[in-house]
Amino acid sequence: MKKFKYLKISRTKKLRYIDNYYKKKLYIVFLPGFMSDIEGKKPTAFKNYAVRKKMGFLAFEYSGHGKSSGTFTKGNISEWSNDAKKLIKKIVKKNDFILIGSSMGAWISLNQFRYFKKQIKGLIGIGSAPEFLERLMWKKFPKKIKKEIKEKGISIIKHGDSKFRQKQYEYPVTYQLIKDGRKNKVLSKKINLKINVTMFHGQKDEVVPVSFSRKVLFLFTKAKKRMIVIKNGDHSLSQKKNLKKIFRELDSFRNSSF
Repeated sequence: MKKFKYLKISRTKKLRYIDNYYKKKLYIVFLPGFMSDIEGKKPTAFKNYAVRKKMGFLAFEYSGHGKSSGTFTKGNISEWSNDAKKLIKKIVKKNDFILIGSSMGAWISLNQFRYFKKQIKGLIGIGSAPEFLERLMWKKFPKKIKKEIKEKGISIIKHGDSKFRQKQYEYPVTYQLIKDGRKNKVLSKKINLKINVTMFHGQKDEVVPVSFSRKVLFLFTKAKKRMIVIKNGDHSLSQKKNLKKIFRELDSFRNSSF
């Protein structure tokens, strides 16, 4: 059973999280994707891994996501990155940690290097999507949708085809979200830390191209870097066989002397 907790950030804001507390241990910090919560397979699997290995663990929902307070359409990369910073400071404290960023979570992860350089001992990306708002959304939107977003401030974007896929997703995309994304550029900033960095990406990811994970690796100038493209893998990589591969990589991170 998951034990969900809430961290009160202000009088009107609280964020839902799950953790595995240790005072002086290496932590895993899992950062979920766009419109994701912490009730899925990945947060559960990584928490179970942390419990087995006697490691600390933290996963949480950004404001406007899951059961955290706030309105999704008022959130943006700056706010969600700040949510991550506050939770890490409060729960992980001074412990070292490995970041695992799923999709947008990889973008939020890269923003954490501003604050926790000395504590971050590794980064694992899963279908990493840094700067996706501009590169994968705005640049590919037809003029009609761009016009709607500029004039109305929002558009509901449908992704997927119900005829061919099991699920069709709807994403509310606001103009403030797009503009804030432009202020959070990370793909031109080098990170000179001697840490382990591994990107996992599904070969059949229909949401984010594999090239985005390669772009993340390029940022790290002194890291031990690996790119693992999973044959027949989708965007989420939440199947057991894929998670086992990520667990093996976590094992090597833990045993690394880097």
